[in-house]
Amino acid sequence: MGREINTLGSKSNHAEMQKIVVQMKDELEQIKEQVLNIM
Repeated sequence: MGREINTLGSKSNHAEMQKIVVQMKDELEQIKEQVLNIM
């Protein structure tokens, strides 16, 4: 998922889309932390 988010961000020329990509990265990081807490 992270790779796909990075690809989307690098191909986007719109500032709004880049903001969304940053938010997606933050959400993905939170999911990773939650998974580690479960294990």
